[in-house]
Amino acid sequence: MNQQSQKMPPQFQPSFESLHGYQCPDWFQDAKFGIWSHWGPQSVPMFGDWYARHMYIQGTPQYFYHLRHYGHPSKFGYKDICALWKAEKFDPDNLMSLYVKAGARYFVGQAMHHDHFFNYPSKWNRFNSAEVGPMRDICGLWKAAAEKHSLPFGLSEHLGATFSWWRVNKWCDRTGPLARIPYDGNDPAFRDFYLDNDEHNGAAIADAKLVEYDATSLRPWLTSNAKFHRYWLDVMREVIDLYHPDLLYSDSGLPFAESQVGDLSDPLYQTGLEAVSYLYNDSIKLHGENRAVYNQKDRRPEIYKVGILDIEKSQFPGISPDPWQTDTCIGNWFYDVRQEFKKPGHIIEMLVDIISKNGVMLLNILQRPDGTIDDEAQYLLQELASWFSVCAEGVYGTRPWRTFGEGDTRVLIEGFKEDATTWNSSDFRFVQKGKTIYAFQYRMPENRVAIIKSLTVADKVVRVRLLGVGEVPFTRAFGLLTVQLPETMPTPYTNCLAIELE
Repeated sequence: MNQQSQKMPPQFQPSFESLHGYQCPDWFQDAKFGIWSHWGPQSVPMFGDWYARHMYIQGTPQYFYHLRHYGHPSKFGYKDICALWKAEKFDPDNLMSLYVKAGARYFVGQAMHHDHFFNYPSKWNRFNSAEVGPMRDICGLWKAAAEKHSLPFGLSEHLGATFSWWRVNKWCDRTGPLARIPYDGNDPAFRDFYLDNDEHNGAAIADAKLVEYDATSLRPWLTSNAKFHRYWLDVMREVIDLYHPDLLYSDSGLPFAESQVGDLSDPLYQTGLEAVSYLYNDSIKLHGENRAVYNQKDRRPEIYKVGILDIEKSQFPGISPDPWQTDTCIGNWFYDVRQEFKKPGHIIEMLVDIISKNGVMLLNILQRPDGTIDDEAQYLLQELASWFSVCAEGVYGTRPWRTFGEGDTRVLIEGFKEDATTWNSSDFRFVQKGKTIYAFQYRMPENRVAIIKSLTVADKVVRVRLLGVGEVPFTRAFGLLTVQLPETMPTPYTNCLAIELE
């Protein structure tokens, strides 16, 4: 090896010009499926996502639940919920083993949610899992378990939105026996946790005057508060220095400009660019090359090309030239006793559609507050494990084919809707690896004959295999590939044909 080849690649600079040179690492494109632990003290009430926000909004289901289970938010606030989170049965090694068997090829833990509680020991925030609640480094335990199973390890950060998202803890009831009594977010003893974010309320509550507010509005989602920007960047650097993540996910656009801002010279982007370059340069120092992935949710290419686009609970309608990620969940984002879980077949169908379009799926497996997963989640993981034991060859290491699919049916792309799709036997999704095309058929035809229309005369088929069975008979005529399928298929879910070309 010559001296030139031993040199480290150049460091990334905190600019769009520099970061647009980012290249997605192979491990991410090859992995296709990851599991996420979106877990923290908001799981304690087992009442779903955004509990820490909605408990401070009079009239919401979370407010009434909190009032009647724990007490009024002026007396028993979110800081007290955090103290109840013990994670006493948390067994990351056992869970990671289940996740690997279920097909995960990377893992993401949650560093912190919008609730400003950190799942690791932080010098910047005393409300963290090593000092409050579990008294353990949750992120560190996840990382050790992921490394034991040789999985790339990522962390999600939701801190960027916290400053404005959590302004509601400064409010008070508008009516009732405790009207005008400030919630505990106004307590000076906990101002470091609840944040000095009165500027997002338009008025102070310190004198117990009512504030005019819109309970549904989140604008501005990302604050222009310079002090909070510096704090966010310090925390991101801390997370990177402690855990050297292979992936960092921001639950927002690139901080701190809002997504509709079009000018890339906007100085509000600078803090986010600093964090992204710091992540990549850390990976270069560790590996001699950048292996890290940064996710954010602004869909404009000039923004997302500093890393890999994340699309929450949705996807692209067709093949994207750039790799991307869908993050989704089996139910609500935090454990919710009211929420129905997705069925195994639904998750598999989503995964197949996503990878056919150059995407990767990150799936949140819900944990109860004690750290365990319930029987329904265990069943889902077992079914995924069974399916991957048959179809893994058609998933890992594949790339999009010239078309993502054929057939009558398309997934609904509308907001965060993820309703199960009514597929039929004409519906296929395609990926490729080497000289093999993998054709996933969503529904079994009654006559046990699969007909694929997307091959051309130039595609010389030499063999067709049904994954989990082996070679199956086929014919070529009139531009069609016709495959005879067995009476019993290897999986009750989506099956896969491996079409080997000359």
